[in-house]
Amino acid sequence: MPAMTPTIFVIDDDPAVRDSLALLIGTQGMRVQTFEHAEAFLQKFNPDEIGCLVLDIRMPQTSGLALQDMLNLRSVQMPIIFITGHGDIEECRRAFRGGAVDFLTKPINAPQLLESLKKAIRISIQQQEQMAATQEVRQRLERITDRERLILRHVAEGLSSKEIARELDLSPRTVEAHRAKLFEKLEIDSLAELVRFYLRALDATQPGQQ
Repeated sequence: MPAMTPTIFVIDDDPAVRDSLALLIGTQGMRVQTFEHAEAFLQKFNPDEIGCLVLDIRMPQTSGLALQDMLNLRSVQMPIIFITGHGDIEECRRAFRGGAVDFLTKPINAPQLLESLKKAIRISIQQQEQMAATQEVRQRLERITDRERLILRHVAEGLSSKEIARELDLSPRTVEAHRAKLFEKLEIDSLAELVRFYLRALDATQPGQQ
């Protein structure tokens, strides 16, 4: 089970930076875990956790930008705050193109970091809520048959039972029976709610959705 308390993952090859950031973040009542390189982080990381990364952009072995690319390739949604001792504008652009929340230069300004952390945690919570909603829709879809899915689509598109019956070469009574099953299996009480569910299902089954 993922931790419900947000965790800040600090990844920096400088132990002094790791310790100082851990102390600062800990004084705000946040959980914090520190890692000296990307590989150590990846060994323990649970992608379902709520939290964010405070990530040094330049590290031996795997750089911060390389780790960001790896997480994006795995479709891992974890907000990243980059920190660096070098204000390289191209690195900054690349970080933001990859979805970074912020890009801070060392020495770190404490109020600025804490504000960025609050923003990142809000984003992480929203992402986890969206993932949970998507999973819930997929689980409900698994309850219905292929024929019921087809009827669901036609109902959501506004076709009457008679029109669906002609389209699928069924009797209107059979279509009505399938409609009733849809409401029962999907735990839906109204046509409007059924249409909303169908639209959510379209989003949930798009390629690339978690």
